[in-house]
Amino acid sequence: MKATKIIYWITTILFFLFEGVMPAIYGNSDLAKQGFAHLGYPEYFRVLLTIFKITGALVLILPFFKGRIKEWAYAGFTFNLISAAVSHAAVDGLSNGQTFFPVFVMLILAISYFTYHKLYGVSSGL
Repeated sequence: MKATKIIYWITTILFFLFEGVMPAIYGNSDLAKQGFAHLGYPEYFRVLLTIFKITGALVLILPFFKGRIKEWAYAGFTFNLISAAVSHAAVDGLSNGQTFFPVFVMLILAISYFTYHKLYGVSSGL
């Protein structure tokens, strides 16, 4: 149980850094703006996604959020990461490293999700 808790917190903190802290710091940078424009997304979508990422990351990292709201955060990030991989694949092709980075981050999210369910006795339904 102790190893599960350590794995849960390591993966959750890593995910929080990738999807919460980094967007908060760099979400309004010129590079982020150029990246969204390159993928063909409008400016308002970048702002909206940054707000959702920060909010969702806080839901995952703060232990007083439990149950359904945490499930929605995990689901939202899963949809976001799948969409990011598909967007990069459609625009840049499969040979681009940016296509596979969201898949790597989603693996971290999945480990966090399954260890969360193992720790708190919640059935994942899988």
